[in-house]
Amino acid sequence: MVIKQIPNLFTLGNLFLGIVAMMMAFNGEPLYINYAAIMVIIGMALDGLDGRLARMLKVQSDFGKELDSLSDIVTFGVAPALIMYVVLLEDMGWFGIILTALFPIAGALRLARFNSATSGNTGYFVGLPITAAGGVLATLALYHNAFPPVYLIAGMVGLSYLMVSNIKYPNFKKVGIPRSAYWMTPIIIAVVAVFAFKFPHQFPMIVFVPLILYAFYGLKKNVERFMRKKSRQKSDEEYMNS
Repeated sequence: MVIKQIPNLFTLGNLFLGIVAMMMAFNGEPLYINYAAIMVIIGMALDGLDGRLARMLKVQSDFGKELDSLSDIVTFGVAPALIMYVVLLEDMGWFGIILTALFPIAGALRLARFNSATSGNTGYFVGLPITAAGGVLATLALYHNAFPPVYLIAGMVGLSYLMVSNIKYPNFKKVGIPRSAYWMTPIIIAVVAVFAFKFPHQFPMIVFVPLILYAFYGLKKNVERFMRKKSRQKSDEEYMNS
């Protein structure tokens, strides 16, 4: 049935946007770099909907899961890394090549761990999702004229680490959406696309803010858990010594 393929069409749309983002990035023009980042952002919207649609239509499958992962590694792994390569790393020789490869490799490891996980806990992700990491990197690249290269490189390495880390992040993909609201999906995507292409310079930079806050949220929570653990250990030691 055609209806069963609707989630896969969203996934393929995500993959298509990742391919377009890479082609635009290699154009090298500043405006096309902005459009490349926009492709990644719109891909995030499609990625957030395919799973929800599959659950709503009750057409989840291993095929769809694998297709989603393969699309994600292109759109949120390879494409953002190439955007950063074009704007910053291309002139750094082998060092730039290694940094460019590091990000999608970390993303592939993140996806492999996610797909092989047997935990039934759907309330959080272990490690920064590649979707969020790719969105942060693609939009971070647009600040290459505002920040020294060392900050952008540190951000890229940091995002790679967060993907393969054990830091827990909230899982918003499992947030339910009423069936009656799904008819608005094409309208929302169209509005986002129109706004993005009407304001190609401002839109990606605006999206960067909530994405980077999400990345830091998990890191902050992890630090807080570590400090509470250290505090409990210290209290236990003081109690044993008293």
